Amino acid sequence: MHRFLIDALRAAVALAIGFGLFGQIVVIPSTAADEVEMFPAYGPYATPYVVVAILGVACVQVALVAVWGLLGMVRQGAIFTPRAFRWVDVLIGASAVATVLAVGVAAHLAFAEIPSPGGSMDVESALGAAVVAAGVGAAFAMLTVIMRGLLHRATALQSEMAEVI
Repeated sequence: MHRFLIDALRAAVALAIGFGLFGQIVVIPSTAADEVEMFPAYGPYATPYVVVAILGVACVQVALVAVWGLLGMVRQGAIFTPRAFRWVDVLIGASAVATVLAVGVAAHLAFAEIPSPGGSMDVESALGAAVVAAGVGAAFAMLTVIMRGLLHRATALQSEMAEVI
C-alpha cells in the first residue's frame, strides 16, 4: 500500500478519534441534558443512556486504534505475522461489545415503558436505530471473524513460502 495512503488513513483515524472524544465529553452529555430539560420524564433514563452512548463511542475508538496498529504493520510490510491477530482480535472484541450494548438498548427500549412526549415517535425511532446498530455491529463482527480466518490462511501460506525459499 502506498505510504501516502497509509498516512492519509492514519490522519483520518486520528481525526475520528478526536471527534469521538469531543462527542463523549461535550455532545453526548449536553444533548442528554437538553432532552431532560425539554422533557423531564426522560430524567431517570439520562445517565444510563449517556453511559451506554459513551461506551459505544469508546468501542469505536478502540477499533480505530486497532486499525491504526494494522496500518502500521502494513507500512512495515509485516501484516502477515502473528502480531496482526492481536489487532484483529481487538477489532472483533470492540465490535462485539458495541453490539451487546446496542442489543441491550434495543431490549430496554422495546420492553420498558418509556414516556414519549406529545405522542411523538422518539422512542420508536431510537428503537429502530438501536436495532440497526445491533445488526450492523453483528455483521461487522462476523465479517471480521471471516477476514481473520483469511488472514490466518494467508499468514500460513506466507510462512510455507518462506520455508521453501
